[in-house]
Amino acid sequence: MEVGITHEGERTTMMFDAPVEIATVLEKMEIPPSTVLTIVGEQIVPHTSTITGDIEIELIIVSSGG
Repeated sequence: MEVGITHEGERTTMMFDAPVEIATVLEKMEIPPSTVLTIVGEQIVPHTSTITGDIEIELIIVSSGG
C-alpha cells in the first residue's frame, strides 16, 4: 500500500506490504511522535491507528514553550 505523507511542506511516499501503525511510519521517517499531530482528511488520528490501505497523511508540528 502507498502512504503519502506531507510534512513541513514536503510530500514523501512510502510503500508497505502489510498493515502498519502510524507510529511505525513516523519512526521510519525519524520523526518523534510527540512532536507532530497526524491528520487524515480533516481529522486528527492517534499514532496507534493502523493503516490498511492507500492513504494521505498530513503531519502538523506541535510547538510548545513559554
